Amino acid sequence: MAGLVTMTPPDSALETSSGKGEGALRRWLRAFFTDAGARWGAGLTLAVLALVAVGPLIAPYSSIDFIGTPFEAPSSYAPLGTDIVGRDVLSRVLSGGTAILSLSTVATLLGVMAGGMLGIGAGYFKGMVDDMIMRTLDVLLAFPQTILALLFVSVLGTSFVLIAVLVAAIHAPQVARVIRAAALRVADEDFVEYARCIGASPLRIMLREIAPNVIGPLLVELGLRFTYSIALIAGLSFLGLAQEPPAPNWGLMLNENRIGLLENPWPVVVPVLLIAILTVGVNLLTDAYGRWITHGAPRSAIDTSPSVGEPL
Repeated sequence: MAGLVTMTPPDSALETSSGKGEGALRRWLRAFFTDAGARWGAGLTLAVLALVAVGPLIAPYSSIDFIGTPFEAPSSYAPLGTDIVGRDVLSRVLSGGTAILSLSTVATLLGVMAGGMLGIGAGYFKGMVDDMIMRTLDVLLAFPQTILALLFVSVLGTSFVLIAVLVAAIHAPQVARVIRAAALRVADEDFVEYARCIGASPLRIMLREIAPNVIGPLLVELGLRFTYSIALIAGLSFLGLAQEPPAPNWGLMLNENRIGLLENPWPVVVPVLLIAILTVGVNLLTDAYGRWITHGAPRSAIDTSPSVGEPL
């Protein structure tokens, strides 16, 4: 027999299929972006993302073409000069962010999803299941992240799939600890007890009752883990473990061109600035959202209270 409890935020900002939902979304965005940090974060993040998206299309040369001698100063045909082997720095910068951002996005999503599911499971079941999950994750947390990634990459070789899985595995334990704490509070609420009483399965309760109520902390973790992913993958790229020359990659560019920093600093300075701007932008957005959910948003924007009337 179907139950009667479900999570349906009545004025949720996610309900954009109706006029009411669109109005709630506009109110949410208007209120959220009154925060100066949110505006700056959105501006910086979108600027770098736009550059990465259109960069390969507007690059004046191929990223692997030789156009001059090594470490030439900026000129009319090479606005940022040339790199260690005479390739156009501007073209390589415009094409070099795709790999890092793609890998960071995939790794972050995998890590947050895995950590979120483990945290919700630990918070809901508690007891022995909670102990088994958290103690196993504590063991993973005991290993230094970068050294662990270097170990696996050096043994198994360079692979985008491997790096994405490794970075996700590094994120999952930390995400799980945060989401477990949030899930523990939700698991004792009356609507969760009611769902148990009417025979809803644990999976349905976790997905329909608990998960919507931990979406705030989960989104904050998503932003934080994305910045960590960028830093970690850029570091692996710097060591030549994410991509190999002559692939355009911001992290790899730092390693290739550091010996010519005094002759032409732009092959190093520009990738560093872009990574820093993106990291700062995402952090500003994440901090603004964290303040938002901590101090309370309008109920119509982030309400996650249960409603009665739809079947599980």
